[in-house]
Amino acid sequence: METTGDPGPIDNVVLYDQDSHVSSAVWDGQERGVLRCHEHTSLLDQWKLTAEQIELVGKAGFHYLRMIPAINFDSALIAALVERWRRETNTFHLPVGEMTITLEDVALLLGLAIDGEPVIGVTSSTPSLLCEKLLGRVPEDLTGGMVKLTWLKEFFSQCPKDAPVEEIECRTRAYLLYLVGSTIFSTTTGNKVPVMYLSLFEDFDKAGKFAWGAAALAFLYRALGNASLKSQSTISGSLTLLQCWSYYRLNVGRPRFNQEPNQGCFPLVLWWKGKQSGSRMKCNLVSYRKALDSLKPSDVEWLPYKDIDHTVIPEDIKNTLTLRASRTMLICFEKAERHLPDRCVRQFGMLQGIPNDVHRWERKSRAYDHGVDILGKMQYELDEWAMRRFYVVEGDDDVDEKEYMQWYEKITRKFVGRLTSVESEFKGKVEALNEIADMLGKFSEDGMDFQDRKLLDEVKDIVHKYLMDEVGDSPKKIGMKSTKKRKRKDDSICEDGQC
Repeated sequence: METTGDPGPIDNVVLYDQDSHVSSAVWDGQERGVLRCHEHTSLLDQWKLTAEQIELVGKAGFHYLRMIPAINFDSALIAALVERWRRETNTFHLPVGEMTITLEDVALLLGLAIDGEPVIGVTSSTPSLLCEKLLGRVPEDLTGGMVKLTWLKEFFSQCPKDAPVEEIECRTRAYLLYLVGSTIFSTTTGNKVPVMYLSLFEDFDKAGKFAWGAAALAFLYRALGNASLKSQSTISGSLTLLQCWSYYRLNVGRPRFNQEPNQGCFPLVLWWKGKQSGSRMKCNLVSYRKALDSLKPSDVEWLPYKDIDHTVIPEDIKNTLTLRASRTMLICFEKAERHLPDRCVRQFGMLQGIPNDVHRWERKSRAYDHGVDILGKMQYELDEWAMRRFYVVEGDDDVDEKEYMQWYEKITRKFVGRLTSVESEFKGKVEALNEIADMLGKFSEDGMDFQDRKLLDEVKDIVHKYLMDEVGDSPKKIGMKSTKKRKRKDDSICEDGQC
């Protein structure tokens, strides 16, 4: 019998949007299955960049992102993680407490800058004019201000070695647009990327001053929040970041190595490059859900980067890690999301206390409207980002983590899947075996030869034995009388040399 205990939250002051969350649907028996994952990296390696282009890509801030290969997504693991994501707090609510993907994770896993100018701009140009100016040509289809990734690859992926500087720059901008559109800013619309990002690649040196890592995290937070709604069936953003974050921090769904991992590489996502899962099979969504519902502290790596060779981390990345625990606003054009490290300070080696209450804030999310000055619409968020260095969370040695867990258990969703008792599991197993026994008893033996009847008898005997082991009493005999009579008949036939 299923347990009817309310999984919470008991106090909805924090998780005030529970009715819209996918966990409510799951609890009501409305499974949505795995999510469709949108990250379009499989064809990135078909772009052939010249030495000049690679240099420009580095200037723009994407030297390391360019190196990251496509990985195979575990859609079931991603879906299970999303069921634990709460957009009210931008954290995963797990049995051990809250955890999240932080600016530190983005910097170390993807090698993107987490400090710098916010990724935002004045969208004063129409998409066609922007393409003409910065790419040198305009696609026929620019529906919704978006360009197809296939169009970019078709016309710009092969740069002639003797190309003039202007053509090299146009082709490199096309690559950068393809790169961000297939990775950190991938969308659920499919094979498209908004042209608005192109404006940021006009000057490669200026592009390198943007906080691309903060923007990537804002975009992923928004994507996770949207995917956590029970009405959604897709997810976008940097799923490579999401999945590898889970690999580093949680002992759930983590691949096993066939060889020792290479810890001397950067960015740290490359740690998983080419690694196979050996004989271990991927789990389904329900299995992952159960694993996360029963997660123990021993299953969590709070400080996964502690023992990594820090000499592999570039100095420009290392020097900005002081912002890893900044309570600030993350910005990506019209998207603004809160970075709340005070809810997850154990990920920085601190004791976790009760965090400040979550205040509802209006998420900035407007359709791409040509000619709109987004800068003028987001002054509050821009001011928060400007003050990021003044709001770095510091530890408190007097914190009582038991007190935190007592508070946390009241405001969280304790589990996602419905729990079943041992008695219920036993009953279900016996019922299933009895159903198999019934089917075997009704199975028609007409036309069977001796070998087939013998095999059927063996299956019946196995089911009978397991039922005896489970219930400790004689269950249905699965047509045993007819089986014995037939056996004597078959034996007599064999004595006559006819078997």
